[in-house]
Amino acid sequence: MLSIGEFVADLSNPLLTFLPKALLIAVMSSVVCGVIGCYVVLRGMAFIGDAVAHAVFPGLAVAFVLQGSLVLGGLVAGVLTAVLVAVFSQNRRLKEDSVIGIFFAAAFALGIVIISRAPGYAGSLQSFLFGSITGIPDEDVYTVAGAGAILLLVALGIHKEIVAASLDREMARSAGLPVFAIDLTLYVMVTIAVVISVQTIGNILVLALLITPAATARLLTDRLGLMMVLAPVIGALAALVGVYLSWSLDLPTGGTIVLTATLLFLLIWVLAPKHGMLGRALAGRSGRGAVAAPAEDTETGVVQQAATRV
Repeated sequence: MLSIGEFVADLSNPLLTFLPKALLIAVMSSVVCGVIGCYVVLRGMAFIGDAVAHAVFPGLAVAFVLQGSLVLGGLVAGVLTAVLVAVFSQNRRLKEDSVIGIFFAAAFALGIVIISRAPGYAGSLQSFLFGSITGIPDEDVYTVAGAGAILLLVALGIHKEIVAASLDREMARSAGLPVFAIDLTLYVMVTIAVVISVQTIGNILVLALLITPAATARLLTDRLGLMMVLAPVIGALAALVGVYLSWSLDLPTGGTIVLTATLLFLLIWVLAPKHGMLGRALAGRSGRGAVAAPAEDTETGVVQQAATRV
């Protein structure tokens, strides 16, 4: 196993230029997914994150066949599918999860058909599904950085509106918030977060970057603001350790990052002072654990603040 010093030396090795690019994209993707994942966890829409990962696949396939940018190709496909889902979900006779299942599964099937027509089908499919740290072009690093920065700025700008629509849709409508536009924006934000993560961690495992750091942060705090700070930090830590272990032990990068994030979640699930297993046990012994703490009182205030802004 490589020491940390040897790993740092490899990062500066001019013959291994793909390694720092992979690490940079992994960390940037984890930070963005950590922030957006808080909305996913808050709204209970983990299925949407998984479905979006399927939706971007035809765009990745087309970009690969045309030798274009995988990030831009996946982004176009994901956004188009997200728009279709948002529009069709307005029909009251169809539940949102049914529409998601239809369109995102169809998009993934289309991607498989497209990529099957390309040379080197098996190797390309494996790279898309499970990620690859080799062959990441320089322009994709800039694309990921730019898209991630824009995404975080948008999240900051409409944070209160997203929280309001997520916690109480009817109240948000009565307050005059454009719930449909907020839903569509959130779908697009999840799509961008997935697309910029897919090259390093893979199409199948990308859901873990959205959910696991945010869920881990949720165990550490009742405040949404602090949760949105902790989640990207946890995600970035998982990316750093995951890439290091992957390179040092010759393990798949995406799988190693996900397992690292999962290990962090399990540790926090046991050790978290308030919501962890040991914390609850100690509180129960001292007689303080009879009533569970309310889930973030500050979220109600966020809803009211969002309503007053309209």
